[in-house]
Amino acid sequence: MTVPGTDPVRARRARIARAVEVAQRVGYGLFGVAVVGFVVGFVVGFDGAFVAVVVTALLVGSAVLAPAIVLGYAVKAAEREDREHGR
Repeated sequence: MTVPGTDPVRARRARIARAVEVAQRVGYGLFGVAVVGFVVGFVVGFDGAFVAVVVTALLVGSAVLAPAIVLGYAVKAAEREDREHGR
């Protein structure tokens, strides 16, 4: 049996979990930028800049957030399985 702090699988899983957390914050932050940009654009009138900000924030936010959510669930499932099997 290995010491939990030296298990390479758990160490890699922890690194992935930290990266997922950052990616989720970035993704949700970009969605927030898109919402604020949409509201401001709606109030003052949509011009090219507001449309570009909203569309870009939605596209990049989706590209970052989708894999982060999937990987986040994968890490949580792996941790849960380890706990259930006493690892």
